[in-house]
Amino acid sequence: MAENTEESAAAQETAAIQDPQAAKNAQLLALLHRLFGTDAFTDVEEPYGLLTATTTRERLHDIIAGLQQDQELQLNFLTTMCGIHYPENEGQELGMVYHLHSMVHNLRLRLKIFFPIADPVVPTLTDLYATANWMEREAYDFYGIIFTGHPNLIRILNVEDMDYHPMRREYALEDGTREDKTDLFFGR
Repeated sequence: MAENTEESAAAQETAAIQDPQAAKNAQLLALLHRLFGTDAFTDVEEPYGLLTATTTRERLHDIIAGLQQDQELQLNFLTTMCGIHYPENEGQELGMVYHLHSMVHNLRLRLKIFFPIADPVVPTLTDLYATANWMEREAYDFYGIIFTGHPNLIRILNVEDMDYHPMRREYALEDGTREDKTDLFFGR
């Protein structure tokens, strides 16, 4: 048994030397599982060395608050968050992606959530990160995602009386009613 433990530790040390980011991500994932349970995260992957995991919108706020307040992690900076739309994913057409960063430990984490377009409600993070304010307003403006508890959820770039959300993939890329897109101007 002691030999296996020593071999395992040696294998981890060798892996850490070969790919330090993968070792850092493995430690981060182990800590996430310890703090929130293994069932809190699905679809764990590491594209371009960035630990990425999917969770649920019901658990999102508690997880991010825990990540921010945990002294080992100190994920104290919300780098960015954005809405996404996958119309082909029935029941999970809309999503949010959150990029978190620990300025203290230089750790990065990407969290994703997905939910039905018929129920685009997500808890706000404005009580945790002031920077979430404008980013949530942008996701509301362009994707129609409603953030419960947001202090001022109004459109940020488009006019208030706009009755659609232009970044959803249900709209054509070009507006067929535009008169400046004729063969006269563009040789089409």
